[in-house]
Amino acid sequence: MTGSEESSSFRLVYVPGVMPDKWVRIWNERHPDVPLALTQVPAGAAAGRLLDGDADAGLVRLPVDRTVFSAIPLYTEQTVVVVPKDHLVTAVDEVSPEDLSDDIVLHPLDDVLDWENLPGRPAFERPATTADAIELVAAGIGVLIVPLSLARLHHRKDLTHRPLKDAPESGVALAWPEDATTDQVEDFIGIVRGRTVNSTRGRTQPPAQEKPRRDDRRKQPARSTGAQRRGSSGGAPKGSKSGKRGKPRRRS
Repeated sequence: MTGSEESSSFRLVYVPGVMPDKWVRIWNERHPDVPLALTQVPAGAAAGRLLDGDADAGLVRLPVDRTVFSAIPLYTEQTVVVVPKDHLVTAVDEVSPEDLSDDIVLHPLDDVLDWENLPGRPAFERPATTADAIELVAAGIGVLIVPLSLARLHHRKDLTHRPLKDAPESGVALAWPEDATTDQVEDFIGIVRGRTVNSTRGRTQPPAQEKPRRDDRRKQPARSTGAQRRGSSGGAPKGSKSGKRGKPRRRS
């Protein structure tokens, strides 16, 4: 797809935990004539939606297949462990994997963290979703390790979380099919990167018009002063008497 093949709306998908509100607001301010269609999809479904042409771009979790996608990393999230409020680890500010060695660590099928060795003890069965795993944590069956945004998304009053060190992290990126870089995609790239509306990056800008040159002003002769005018006329100053002064009269 080329930059000239624009759709009537800009279709953006995003995965759970990502908060696109600020970028959507800026888009609506800059492009009121192009509606932004926003759809949340499971993390594992985002790539398929983009490749099938159901969306123009997506806010996805890394990694993505760089042979078919262009991607701009945006940020990396902190990893936390979600536990009941009365769990022992709530007594510390940061948790290590060793602190979870006696716990059942739930591993949902939609997990977005790339684990080599999951800490703790495995559950008998993997929950289908992160939301299901949260319910199991609340029931006291185990603990759950997720990016911070997912812990906040599934917040419950009876649960809390602590940072987990030495754990995989999840990065978020703006991604789109490599062969479908439209002007609308370029505009959204500018928004997430914080470019101003007048930025020249991205779209091809029309050539700037040359400013007209200012005509040379003709030099005007200096205006003569009153004394100069009087001097040039050859007469006496106004109000003065012409001729010589007479002799004073003698008093008798």
